[in-house]
Amino acid sequence: MKIHQSAYTEKLLKQFGMSECRPCVTPIISSEKATDSDDTETDSVKFPYRSAVGALMYLMTGTRPDIAYAVSVVSSSMENPTRSDVTQVKRIFRYLRGTTSVGIVYKPQLDNKSLICYSHADHSGDKTSGRSTTGVICVYSGGAISWLSQRQTSVAISTTEAEVVAASEAAREVVWLKRLLSDIAGYSEVPEIQVDNEAAIRLARNSEYHRRTKHILTRHFFVREKVIEGELSVKTASGRCVDKVCLSTKTETVNG
Repeated sequence: MKIHQSAYTEKLLKQFGMSECRPCVTPIISSEKATDSDDTETDSVKFPYRSAVGALMYLMTGTRPDIAYAVSVVSSSMENPTRSDVTQVKRIFRYLRGTTSVGIVYKPQLDNKSLICYSHADHSGDKTSGRSTTGVICVYSGGAISWLSQRQTSVAISTTEAEVVAASEAAREVVWLKRLLSDIAGYSEVPEIQVDNEAAIRLARNSEYHRRTKHILTRHFFVREKVIEGELSVKTASGRCVDKVCLSTKTETVNG
């Protein structure tokens, strides 16, 4: 079963004058955010920035997790968008032009008892505030069912801290999804979170005192509490089990 918003995407491209644009392969490029405010008001008048970002948010929330990070970046400049911000939004539309029919495919024949969540963080990705961005995506029956990309509320001084914060966000999402799926589909397995940082995984399963992590807020160790309680398990991105409640060493991959 495939869900998509091809008609809505075509409508957006036509509405914002991007139906004949040249497609690009990525929704955003890594570049320094413009600090000057030249032509800010002029660009806002020529291009309906707020309307475009709002429409992209609706598309991202529905069926397009692939533009979640790009939309989170452009949505941080809603008040005073610069020429660079407008260019970023137009790039997202160019990406959509080449991926109009992309959607999420669910395959019932797969192991539908497997709920896997992937978490990641870019350390100090926001050059203006120094904050990291959390990325989380949860997969069930071969397709994404929940995702988010949001800036963290505090500055992480290490990659480990940023990954722990992201893992805790993923844990909250997994706990909710497990309860939902238990009512809908009788789900009773232990979901897993895959993290690509060994130090963050150790902190998720070890309650010992660490001098280098004493500054991390207690609320960010929600994932540790759930691992200890057996509510979920944590693995490395390669699939190797790192905690006592892990039930399987099978490696899962997600296309796209």
